[in-house]
Amino acid sequence: MRPIRFAITALAAAALTVPAAVPAASADTAERHWPPHHSHGKAERLRWAAPHGFHIGTAVAGGGHHLEQDYPDPFTSDRRYRRTLARQFDSVSPENQMKWEYIHPERDEYDFEMADRIVRFAGRHGQVVRGHTLLWHSQNPAWLEEGDFSDAELRSILRDHITTVVGRYRGRIQQWDVANEIFDSEGNLRTEENIWLRELGPGVIADAFRWAHRADPHAELYLNDYGVESVNAKSDAYYELSRELLADGVPLHGFSAQAHLSLDYPFPGGLEENLRRFDELGLGTAITEIDVRMTLPESGEPTAEQLDTQADYYRQALSACLDVEGCDSFTIWGFTDKYSWVPVFFEGQGAATVMTEDFTRKKSFFAVYDTLKDEKRWWPGRPGHGRGGH
Repeated sequence: MRPIRFAITALAAAALTVPAAVPAASADTAERHWPPHHSHGKAERLRWAAPHGFHIGTAVAGGGHHLEQDYPDPFTSDRRYRRTLARQFDSVSPENQMKWEYIHPERDEYDFEMADRIVRFAGRHGQVVRGHTLLWHSQNPAWLEEGDFSDAELRSILRDHITTVVGRYRGRIQQWDVANEIFDSEGNLRTEENIWLRELGPGVIADAFRWAHRADPHAELYLNDYGVESVNAKSDAYYELSRELLADGVPLHGFSAQAHLSLDYPFPGGLEENLRRFDELGLGTAITEIDVRMTLPESGEPTAEQLDTQADYYRQALSACLDVEGCDSFTIWGFTDKYSWVPVFFEGQGAATVMTEDFTRKKSFFAVYDTLKDEKRWWPGRPGHGRGGH
């Protein structure tokens, strides 16, 4: 049973801040937004605050919609972005650079340049990598979606893709989102949208896990989706699928909730309960793509109340994960509003991450930091979960 955690007073929180790794007078310190209870001379870093065995991660901006924006590729062009990425996080997820349209642009052509750079970056900075994603209905290349393939050809294409991509990074990627967003909100398989399910049937899900496992027997393999933060029709469908796959000996190792949240809706109060039932199946669990968007005022700047509520959503989500023993990673889907996907896809909404466009740390950043630090104090060691732990 986990020791009871108590609220840390403002004085205690200040006393527990992590020692600085750079001089207090550095430019990085000067640019921070410090709440009153945080010492100006300390360099709070999320990865230092996290308990042993718990990974705090972020998506790495690049590829996808970023190619259509009026700025160069963030990961390769923005030195401050990379520096913050390395300092704050010990887990990275390619936001788009491992998706089919980006990594497999033509049938007989792979483009590994950006994915390779991210994996090398992670290796240099002591970070694990979450691979994203192998089987999905979206962001597929035109040659695949518009091609005239027999079922046997399609099956071969998927098998070769999984074998090639997972095999290339064998031993260097901790977890893979193997099957991504395969159910709709009613808990039905996406048999119309998803080319693999439509043409090859639901049995291809198990095949994808088996192919990925053969390509890298040490990687943990996950089901991943949004809208599954609570116990509902969609998460029920994943629960039943997980039971079936496990009963059939399929190498399924985890279930993860994306947690793209919005202040327009209440916080999903059933998050811990839902993660716990997958944990009780023997699966690892994770929060893989969290952000908390909001409808912005006419000024374009969030109000103090919005920022307070956003911080509380981040805190609640992280606490729910920490309170489930097998939930061992929490990934923010981009850490700065400068490169967030939210304004591109949700008109009038934004400010969804833990830093502003100029990398100023929001209340949500410190909510995550303090929650991690509190957990580390009262629970100094988290047992590794899954196949051999981390």
